Amino acid sequence: MTIAGEDTSGHRARLRQRLLDGGPDAFLDHELVEYLLTLTIPRRDMKPLARTLLAEFGGIGALLGADAATLRRVDGLSDAAIAAIKIAEAAALRLLRAAVADRPILSNWQALLDYLHADMAHRANERVRILHLDTRNRLIRDELASEGSIDQAALYVREVVRRALELGSAAIILVHNHPSGDPKPSRADIALTRDIIDACRPLGLSVHDHIIIGSTGHASLKALGLI
Repeated sequence: MTIAGEDTSGHRARLRQRLLDGGPDAFLDHELVEYLLTLTIPRRDMKPLARTLLAEFGGIGALLGADAATLRRVDGLSDAAIAAIKIAEAAALRLLRAAVADRPILSNWQALLDYLHADMAHRANERVRILHLDTRNRLIRDELASEGSIDQAALYVREVVRRALELGSAAIILVHNHPSGDPKPSRADIALTRDIIDACRPLGLSVHDHIIIGSTGHASLKALGLI
């Protein structure tokens, strides 16, 4: 006599052992998602749901970056499963952020880009962040300065400067995302950046760059010669 759930239990045990023996590289993306879901949804085959999630969101990065309200619209996802997805995202971001903490940002640029891409590339709304740096270009504070609609977030020059002075920043890096996926800077992006540079210069504050993150990559206004 076969007990209901016995085959699923055996499959999960094999997944667990493969993970322990081979590490995360032993798993395909759908298997990572499948195993994550098994931690919160018992006695069900999670492979179909894992494949559905990856197909619907377009990949594991977009899935982990999706907000809870969006995930709740997916049939079969409990709040516990959604929380598991979000804790996986949080752990990944902490790991990436640790690679840029207490180190000179400008000599660790790729690690910074990896962190920013993981955190912002798949956001549904536009967000603006300010990275505040000390005299050695180490990160003092990573702050969300503004969050807006799908295509616009307000940022005020006076507030950017005021906050930099409050924190004793020696330099800042502006960062925002384009939910459209295309990181190409707009005229408004360029004009705002130049306004902030002009306001910071008399106060001895440097604006190292303005980085725009999209799902297809990133754009650096400095690298493009726009600032």
